[in-house]
Amino acid sequence: MNTPLYIAKRYLFAKKSTNAINLISGISMVGVMVGSAALIIILSVFNGLEVTILNMFNTLTPEIAITPTKGKTFNPDTEYFNQLKKDKNVYSFTEVLQENALLKYNNKQAVGMVKGVGSDFLKNKKLDSTIKEGRFTLSNRSGYSSVIGNALQSYLAVNTVDPFTELQIFSPKKDIKVNSLNPTEDFITKSIRVSGVFEVQQEFDNGIIVPLDFARELLGEAQNVSSIEINLKPGVDVEKFKNEVADNAGAAFEVRNQAEQNRSVYHILNTEKWAVYIILTFILIIAIFNIIGSLTMLVIDKVKDIAILSSLGASKKLIKRIFLFEGMMITMSGCVLGLLIGVIFYLLQHNFGLIKMGEGSDTLLSSYPIGLKWKDFILVFVTVGIFSFLASALSSNLSVKKIDQINQTI
Repeated sequence: MNTPLYIAKRYLFAKKSTNAINLISGISMVGVMVGSAALIIILSVFNGLEVTILNMFNTLTPEIAITPTKGKTFNPDTEYFNQLKKDKNVYSFTEVLQENALLKYNNKQAVGMVKGVGSDFLKNKKLDSTIKEGRFTLSNRSGYSSVIGNALQSYLAVNTVDPFTELQIFSPKKDIKVNSLNPTEDFITKSIRVSGVFEVQQEFDNGIIVPLDFARELLGEAQNVSSIEINLKPGVDVEKFKNEVADNAGAAFEVRNQAEQNRSVYHILNTEKWAVYIILTFILIIAIFNIIGSLTMLVIDKVKDIAILSSLGASKKLIKRIFLFEGMMITMSGCVLGLLIGVIFYLLQHNFGLIKMGEGSDTLLSSYPIGLKWKDFILVFVTVGIFSFLASALSSNLSVKKIDQINQTI
């Protein structure tokens, strides 16, 4: 039997001579419980927000994007890329040609990103979820059509149900000197119908998606593309596949996964999450160090017990461990209860949406999203454990000093 642990348990549940000791111990445990619960709940909310935001961005972001390290375009008609297109792990292989252009609708005009995509782009099953108005169609019996971003559509006041007014797109001709007499001759002008309006994020909503052949005619690019977007079949290891493509494609190409394509978004989400974790950890440390007062009073209360244990041959190390275990049990009990409260809150929020984000019908989410990660539980438990040990170790040193005081008085 572990003697220090056994005695610590007896001290924890035994009645003290002063009720204040029980009260301070209870306050210490409640403080740790509330701090642990708050920490796991906030981290879980950030997990939910992270998944929601990344799902919004990843709707139009491929699992793997291949771009040139130098220049804007490259020739995709190579032996390796032709083999990659037929790879059994590839679900969709989309050639993309994009460039900024001037868009005009009626009397309004704006600069937007024109993104020409191949037919495999429409294999993305999430596209329909982005449509705010109309349909996600890039061609029909009448010819080419486009899908415009919500921000661009709002600015140009594009009417998707008007079959007679088309969107005009102007792109400067390549390798041509400016004609000051008639500047319009220096531009390639194409018109296209708008079949739908998509809404994802501002980064995407200021653009327009058109068929690749239309983009080639507009941009005067018969063969080259800006990038290749690849989505994989379910169960394929994206990171492993990405590394294989990077090795085979060579240094002339940059191969990025979704996190690397949206590096700024991932960085912001992680920075905010860790900033909140650090702030709440400081609050939790204050709650944990309340245990010093509780153990100090307990040591004073148990002076006679310490003297008896010392006279029976108990070493200073054994007595210090008794009060160390006492403090650890108080704080870790609070931590476990806090984690349980966090799980209960997650179940309630996930199933019933107790905390609402807004009352308006235009709100993207009716309630705060939430998600649990086992790594967060380990992080909170280890954080509480480390600072609990430090606080308990500081307090347990007082018990040794009491032994010296007792020996001096005898």
